[in-house]
Amino acid sequence: MTVAKPSNWQEIQAEVQRRIYEREWPPGRIIPGEVDLAEEFGVARATVNRALRELAETGLLERRRKAGTRVALHPVSKATLEIPVIRQEIESRGMEYGYRRLSIDKGGHEASAEVPIAGQVLHIRALHIADGAPYVHEERWISLETVPKAAKLGFEEVSANEWLLANAPYTRGDIEITAGASEGHVAEALEAAAGTPLLVIRRVTWDHDAPVTCVRLTYAAGHKLTTQLGG
Repeated sequence: MTVAKPSNWQEIQAEVQRRIYEREWPPGRIIPGEVDLAEEFGVARATVNRALRELAETGLLERRRKAGTRVALHPVSKATLEIPVIRQEIESRGMEYGYRRLSIDKGGHEASAEVPIAGQVLHIRALHIADGAPYVHEERWISLETVPKAAKLGFEEVSANEWLLANAPYTRGDIEITAGASEGHVAEALEAAAGTPLLVIRRVTWDHDAPVTCVRLTYAAGHKLTTQLGG
């Protein structure tokens, strides 16, 4: 059966996205040039340019004059609310970054409203540190069916936050921001008195209909969340 080639910029955009999401073009890879893609698809170069330009505006591609077009290291980073690399967030504030994995285990999991991932998951607890003080407690569940490579990693030196953004593209996400009272191991890790109100961000990311990861980030007392609205 012959598969029809993409014939307009939307179809080319969809094909480029497929190659990225299916890892034919992994993060950081320079993709073929506009002339080569135009020849492959049998369309005008301007049509390819439109498709790549649209993907660059979403953050999936990085385009640099004379350097070519490459797959972004952190695909889909230009969401309405960005998913930051916590290390970079801390360092951008002029603070020294530190990281400590607190626990890790692997096993079966039943999906719930709080953690909508079923099957084998990797469950990680970690602490991100700024200038020697607790910054944010990270509790994360990674679907090993969607991201099987994670099963072989210990996340002792590089956080799951940073590794996933570089290695597990997502197509959409859900986010919930609440205030919660510190308690238990989270309060202990953040050196917060029991009952202290803390900022909690719960986020689930998906690769189409497959869950990638669910994370609950609890920030130390006094943390301020800032973001920019597009316009």
